[in-house]
Amino acid sequence: MRSPLLTVLLLLLDYFAALVAWIAFYYFRKVSIERVEFEVGQSFYWGIAIIPVLWILFYYFQGTYHDIRRLYRFKLFNLTFVATLLGSLSLFFTLLLDDEVDNYQLYYKSFLLLFGIHFFVTIIPRFIFITILVSRIHSGKAGFRTLLIGGSEKAVEIYNEIIGLPKSTNNFIGFININGVDRQLESKLPYLGHADNLEKILLEHPVDEVIIALESIEHDKLKSIISRIEGGNLVIKILPDMYDILSGSVKMTNIFGALLIEVNAESMPLWQQATKRFMDVFLSIIAIILLIPVYIFLAIGVKMSSSGPIFFMQERIGLNGIPFKIIKFRTMYVDAEKLGPQLSSSNDPRITPIGRFMRKLRFDEFPQFFNVLLGDMSLVGPRPERQFYIDQIVQIEPQYLHLTKVRPGITSWGQVKYGYAENVEQMLQRMKFDLLYMKNRSLALDIKIMLYTILIVIKAKGK
Repeated sequence: MRSPLLTVLLLLLDYFAALVAWIAFYYFRKVSIERVEFEVGQSFYWGIAIIPVLWILFYYFQGTYHDIRRLYRFKLFNLTFVATLLGSLSLFFTLLLDDEVDNYQLYYKSFLLLFGIHFFVTIIPRFIFITILVSRIHSGKAGFRTLLIGGSEKAVEIYNEIIGLPKSTNNFIGFININGVDRQLESKLPYLGHADNLEKILLEHPVDEVIIALESIEHDKLKSIISRIEGGNLVIKILPDMYDILSGSVKMTNIFGALLIEVNAESMPLWQQATKRFMDVFLSIIAIILLIPVYIFLAIGVKMSSSGPIFFMQERIGLNGIPFKIIKFRTMYVDAEKLGPQLSSSNDPRITPIGRFMRKLRFDEFPQFFNVLLGDMSLVGPRPERQFYIDQIVQIEPQYLHLTKVRPGITSWGQVKYGYAENVEQMLQRMKFDLLYMKNRSLALDIKIMLYTILIVIKAKGK
């Protein structure tokens, strides 16, 4: 069963559970706690219309619906308990605390009743749902389509270990080799080709997981392969050495699982990712409304400074390597790149007078709030580059492709620390800060970067 359909099914279960829980709570609170006759009034109808929707939104921001197939019972229990506790507290303080009661003990009873009913009404169908799903995955009917990279004895060893597990979650679709010689797995799995054609193979064969059967000490080979495939929803796993185990790099969620490292584990929790996107949209709408006078002023300035369009649109590479059109105020004369792609410099004669002013204050980036609303960009993230320069950077440092795992941003740690890059070497220097951001992503860090960006704008210290 496909993940989108699973998400819809769980969402519907949660919606009806929240609806039933609120109706039951409303009834028992009136009859058992307040000891009044149960009446269906306006507050009851408002409750059944709004409260279940609020619960669904709460679960969404918690990250419950991010990847349904990778949920398991203990994780689902934790998610349900935390969500019920925080959600019940929120409803208690916003809707119930103002009610007139004979004594404060009724408040405690109301909260416990709300928490208890909602938790049990929600967890029971969730457990049934996830138990059926886990059983289908373990039986191979809905397992994760897995590609094994490597054809040596080590690859055979890890394959035998995984298929020999009492509860394996992997459905192997085939293997590819690295050195062109080792094909010892050919008697067990279909041979799909050589690692040189890895991207093409992944396009032709839908894959959920990739297991790289190389020792983690083979850094160069591992780094090259991971850089080429990292991104999107692919889960990448490698074999750990003793240092990886002792340092705590090995992530285990299943006691029957093989000893593997999930190398592309997301550093930002799911609830923070959902909150980040909400902040992107909300703050962008606010920014666009407040900046309307600035947009008008800058548009007039661009139009008066030189002939040509007000806005400059250019193809950049975004999330998962997908191209998009970035929107900026035009800061250069028309046909500034008639000789081919060129990076600008501090004293670039192609920059118009108003363009120099806008670059100093980063005003040329303001139209990118529309890119954020369209989903192409985020407020904070690695700056998007053109494919022309990405190809050059990757030849020197393949790790640059890691930056396409997330939405590019209007501002970034690299932009704050380094500013605009004038050549590929400076792009590589700025990349270090953006890679560091990727490993430490959090809402707190995003807010800090935004505050520093505002200071740069105020002080006109943009580079």
